[in-house]
Amino acid sequence: MKFYKDHYDVIVIGGALAGLSSALMLADKGLDVLVLERHNLPGGIATSFVRGGIEIEAALHEMMSIGPKENRLKVGKFLDDMGVDIDWLPVPECYHASLPGLEVTLHPGFERFAEEVDTMVPGTYDQVLKLLKLCDTVFNSVNELSIHPMSKAKMLLKHEAFVKTAGYTTKEVIDSFHLPQKAVDLLSPYWIYVGSGFSDLPFTIYAVLMADYVGYGSMIPRKLSHEMSLKMAERAEEMGVQIEYRQHVDKILVKDGKAYGVRTARGDEIYSDYVISSAYPNTVYTRMIEPISEVPEKATKMVNGRRISLTAFSVILILDRPAQELNIKDYSIFRSDTMDTDLLYENLAGLGPYRYLTCICHNYGNPGVTPEGTCSFSVTVLPRVDGWKEVKAEDYDRVKHQVARQVIDDMSAYFGVNLLDHVLEAVIETPMTVARYTGAWNGCIYGYAHTMEDHIVARLQTAEEEKFIEGLEFAGAHAISGDGMGPAVTNGRKAAKNVLDHMAEKEAAK
Repeated sequence: MKFYKDHYDVIVIGGALAGLSSALMLADKGLDVLVLERHNLPGGIATSFVRGGIEIEAALHEMMSIGPKENRLKVGKFLDDMGVDIDWLPVPECYHASLPGLEVTLHPGFERFAEEVDTMVPGTYDQVLKLLKLCDTVFNSVNELSIHPMSKAKMLLKHEAFVKTAGYTTKEVIDSFHLPQKAVDLLSPYWIYVGSGFSDLPFTIYAVLMADYVGYGSMIPRKLSHEMSLKMAERAEEMGVQIEYRQHVDKILVKDGKAYGVRTARGDEIYSDYVISSAYPNTVYTRMIEPISEVPEKATKMVNGRRISLTAFSVILILDRPAQELNIKDYSIFRSDTMDTDLLYENLAGLGPYRYLTCICHNYGNPGVTPEGTCSFSVTVLPRVDGWKEVKAEDYDRVKHQVARQVIDDMSAYFGVNLLDHVLEAVIETPMTVARYTGAWNGCIYGYAHTMEDHIVARLQTAEEEKFIEGLEFAGAHAISGDGMGPAVTNGRKAAKNVLDHMAEKEAAK
């Protein structure tokens, strides 16, 4: 019996969240879908691993766009609609900010968040709430426009705040509220999750991030991020999707400007009408299109013109005491000696010492995540790829341990406890780890940077022009919506919608 069918409607390269979202949506519409995943498990960085008999979260800090069961947001609703049953747990706070002159834990809910900022910086409640409400208005507009595009004239009538702020940076909009610097500092910590300093970060991106996390809170799966990918894969197979693991796609086959299938590393040629790629366009257009002559010059210019966003460096520790005994009091801690985001962005270009750390103690969101009497604590930096791609093989071990020691010592000093004295298990993840495991371009986890020249608003307008090869779509952190696991699901859905729309157009033209 043949391993593969003679033909599929769609081949999806990559069984991470974006690829599985595409597969679910296409299967729901009755299409014949094949997913090819290079690893023996689905999920990409939405995964976990076991050390010392303890399952450890590999990457997820918090999941956006889920919402409580009675009021699901777009990602949560999509998963529910697809029959993917995940046991979500609410994250107890937005974050604890440990900044110069500021130590405060801020919680979700626009009014509560504004009240807590006002407690630290009296007299700011009204303006902070007004800013957060503006973020929410823009957030709702982005969600609607991503599903129902409309003319500029209609956008101005229905989405005035979105249109009026779309051309401004985060710094410009926040400055217009004339808030004291300490209040601005408390409104800034999430910047790292989009990876551009405020003077170059479109306010649209900041608004979506703040409204989602601050207004509606975030979630984590009880059984770690691998619960998401495993249950998505299981549901996809129930819906008829064929998922094959340990199948590395080497080439995307193209003829006369149209994709018609793939070739695996072991030599299987598999044919389809459409291909959805989780591999970055940088990889696809430089290594994977066969023949290479089918790559248009515009595609090469596009990938060369886009700025790669952030990668990841994490130290994950399993500690031999409950968190409280180690003076770890919060789920999420953002720690820095400054909140000048432009300065911090420059700092992330090197190999440290890093000035901006994000820390997670999973036990506060998921009490049973480690055995009783222990806790899981991670320290993460989200550096730019610039410095790490220059690390030589002979220096790699020294550099990764040097950076790990720096971030552990920093947090040990903050807690007043030498964390190294309490380590049961320690894992260091570097940009090289990400690149090797996922194949992501330069180990980048956040796709292309959102800047004033290139972000979701501009990308939506140029999306049709950037379809350089018919039948080829992209789904992953590098696609239109940008970075994060929530946007990866959205990007997978968008790729599937593009396929379905193209099929409908072809059918209508007959």
